[in-house]
Amino acid sequence: MTTAVVVVGGMLVLGACDVNKELLQPQQPGVISPGAVTTATAADALWAGALAYWNKVMNGSPTDTGSNQEGLWNWEGLFTDELRSVDTFSQRNDADQRNEATNDALLTTIYNTTQQARGRARDAINALLTYDKSATGTQHVGEMYLMMGYIEMQLSSVFCNGIPFGETVNAQPQYTQPVMDSVGSKLAISRLDTALTYLSQADPTDSSTINIKFAALVTKARAQVDLADFAGAAATVASIPTSFQYNFNYSNTTFDNEWWVQQPSVKRYSAGDSVDLAGPILNAIPFAELNDPRVSVSNEGLTAEDGHSVLWLVHNWGRDDPIPVVSGIDARLIEAEAKLRAQDIGGMMTILNALRASPQVIGAYQVPAMTALATPPDLNSATDLFFREKALWQFERGYRMDDLRRLVRQYSRPQNTVFPSGNFTRNGTPSGQFGTQVAFPVPDREKTNPNFQGCIDTKA
Repeated sequence: MTTAVVVVGGMLVLGACDVNKELLQPQQPGVISPGAVTTATAADALWAGALAYWNKVMNGSPTDTGSNQEGLWNWEGLFTDELRSVDTFSQRNDADQRNEATNDALLTTIYNTTQQARGRARDAINALLTYDKSATGTQHVGEMYLMMGYIEMQLSSVFCNGIPFGETVNAQPQYTQPVMDSVGSKLAISRLDTALTYLSQADPTDSSTINIKFAALVTKARAQVDLADFAGAAATVASIPTSFQYNFNYSNTTFDNEWWVQQPSVKRYSAGDSVDLAGPILNAIPFAELNDPRVSVSNEGLTAEDGHSVLWLVHNWGRDDPIPVVSGIDARLIEAEAKLRAQDIGGMMTILNALRASPQVIGAYQVPAMTALATPPDLNSATDLFFREKALWQFERGYRMDDLRRLVRQYSRPQNTVFPSGNFTRNGTPSGQFGTQVAFPVPDREKTNPNFQGCIDTKA
């Protein structure tokens, strides 16, 4: 009797819910509906997700779970002298040659996901302001404005004049006009000032709040440098200790450091050098063979992904090693450049040699103390020395392409005396000449915005 009752009851329950329909109903585990984000916990989850996405669009694979497609920092490394492509993919070789097409598939993905990251930060801000009014929520809002400002600064520093900075509101795209890079830098500064306002309202003694504040200040100073406000940038970072780091972090349970993926793991990138088997690469720092303690490189006789190129492996970053987005070292370099621009070569050298005099840490990478450099005799050679030191301290951290553009724009140097130039070869195989591009083109995909018809110009 009892068993019969149970069976009948079970049949009634199954009939009521219609198991076949329940199991076959479309499921979307990756989609979060607006109604699901109505608590402080959910808002904080958007914040955490946005931070992870920011990491991946700079140094990772936001659309590739296998972590085998690069982010913006990685593409910048190929475009400059930091790296050389040892890959069979034409897109990577085009980036290495400074010959980017507006329909380049990899560049398009990098641009799109980087713009989308701005939207993720905006979504998190809106949720946090509505559902988490605690001190921690306020801190998270400040960090999201840091994220937006950093991304807008980075896009403006490497793409052509003419980026539209639109957004989506209530599922409707808000198309904006393309703007000059200088306008993008000013937009970034406004975001960072907003970040600092929110951070001032959070717990000022909290170590995380202090760290985010320092990151916002260094990022703001970077945008000020892009606008040639060198003295203002130096004042912005004056309070930041040299030991400060705001890191991107990695782990086996989340995602890998993309530098490890593209270099030791899949062997698509080789450390940049100033010579190929066919001859010199003009203007390039010989990162591969320089034997500088800030860039650890070895040639272990391994074959690159293309099957024949010499592979110089970079060992600065392991699979799970953190990498600084901004740091106190960067703050000191901003101050040193302000001295350079004021023609105070001695003051610049004091700062540069102070960095060399003590052991430094970049992420988890240990840099030993180094001997002091001699003071250059004139402003031109001081500029050469400064940007060489800067390139070595900031290797693979999204600085080099902006610096090469600034050497053209702010220091009046011809592009073919700044960027890698001359005969372009891949391990001795002639492939024409290096291109003359000094900025990434905004991809054709942006033309879904009716206001965008292409770059305003492609100048540095």
